[in-house]
Amino acid sequence: NPRPHTPKSGKRKGGFGRRVFLPKPTHPVTQRVFWLLRVVTSLFIGAVILAVNFSSEWFVGQVSTNTSYKAFSSKWISADVGLQVGLGGVNITLTGIPVQQLNETINYNEEFTWRLGENYAEGYAKALEKGLPDPVLYLAEKFTPNSPCGLHGQYRLAGHYTSATLWVAFLCWLLANVMLSMPVLVYGGHMLLATGVFQLLGLLFFSTATSLTPPCPLRLGTATLHTHHGPAFWITLTTGLLCVLLGLAMAVAHRMHPQRLKAFFTQSSGEDPAPEWNPEEGGLLSPRYRSTAESPEPQDIPLSEASSEACCKKEHPREPDCTL
Repeated sequence: NPRPHTPKSGKRKGGFGRRVFLPKPTHPVTQRVFWLLRVVTSLFIGAVILAVNFSSEWFVGQVSTNTSYKAFSSKWISADVGLQVGLGGVNITLTGIPVQQLNETINYNEEFTWRLGENYAEGYAKALEKGLPDPVLYLAEKFTPNSPCGLHGQYRLAGHYTSATLWVAFLCWLLANVMLSMPVLVYGGHMLLATGVFQLLGLLFFSTATSLTPPCPLRLGTATLHTHHGPAFWITLTTGLLCVLLGLAMAVAHRMHPQRLKAFFTQSSGEDPAPEWNPEEGGLLSPRYRSTAESPEPQDIPLSEASSEACCKKEHPREPDCTL
């Protein structure tokens, strides 16, 4: 007798017009790569927001010059003078070329801050009492509130507003990570977009406030110090544009192919995607499926004559003749 047909393992037979669930295999290496890419990108964005908020390289400048060393002295030195303007203050460096000159070690790194609760004028007064070199005091004096250059008010205001918007961007980044891990993808994409928008808004505040001040010449001995936007400004711009692009991409993907976006994030997190019905495409989108029309049809298996007679005797014991 032919063997009865049994469906293959891993398939589930449904009724007419129904679809059969077939798990979509995903390579574990691919899952790890997707997960690693998400984690590295997210950590990079958060680390940049924190780092630039405390960085002093938003506006920088450096020059090599021959300048006077200290007040009431006719001796000159050859040195590198650097200026770094951050969101919370000014950092001034003075390094001799060579470092040992005039029987002294010329290597200074002084910070003057205007954060909340700190007085820039008091810090400058303490520097005068310590007798710091002339190049350091000259640059620090340009950022005092009473300086005719007017740099203190503009840079202090720009630093406060930029720092506030960056903290809001950091909060949006935290919310984006929480929502993407739940996963609430559409709101996570919106929070990621808001993270980039607040970073770009902080750059706009900083650039606008600093551009309102006319350029103030910074002459140090035989050279002039020129300033420009530093690494903190450009890396914030890059990160902000990256967040905006990722947020827009997620919003567009959720608008056009929400199930594929969900399958992508579910795959990258290493979870098995649940089958969902997509009315637009008429069936399961992820994982794969197979209709019963494509599955092998059950075959009619004829029974032998002896087995049919035995079956009839069991069902009808009183009837002598039993025919099919």
